[in-house]
Amino acid sequence: MLQIGDKLPEFKLKGFDDKIYTNFDYADKYALAVIFTCNSSPISKAYGQRLIKLFEAYEDDNLGIVGINPNDALQSPEDSLDHMKFVADRLKLGAINFLFLQDETQEVAKKFGATVTPEVFLFNRKRELVYKGAIDDAWENENMVTAAYLEDAIEEALDGIEPDFPEVEAVGTPIVWKK
Repeated sequence: MLQIGDKLPEFKLKGFDDKIYTNFDYADKYALAVIFTCNSSPISKAYGQRLIKLFEAYEDDNLGIVGINPNDALQSPEDSLDHMKFVADRLKLGAINFLFLQDETQEVAKKFGATVTPEVFLFNRKRELVYKGAIDDAWENENMVTAAYLEDAIEEALDGIEPDFPEVEAVGTPIVWKK
């Protein structure tokens, strides 16, 4: 399980575009948010558009956001690569360079210590973990957000300072692990 200050683990995963991506593809980003998310969780679904808005708001600041689906597709067909392609096409993720990757073996989720979807791991320019946990405090209703944990941590990471709240418990749906 990653702790604050730990380095970004290596990964090599297939994206919804059938290309293989690694952690080195993001070496030029000033900050990188790795978000374990999926298609089957109502909480992940509630954050879909918010994450796209966040990506678009900070893209010019050289923020990278990568969505990784860790769920076992055999037990959760909605989380298969084919369904990920459908969702990515519907949300036009390819047009905005928002990557959605499949962690078929679940090894990446295990390296990170992810337990729920969505769960965020934010790395600074040195690829040190500076924030992990929740996106905000109101998954049910974007208009009710009073604490934008991830956005605040992104701003602080881009400014080169430590986030005020480096860990906030993630609220999400448990990852569907392979049996």
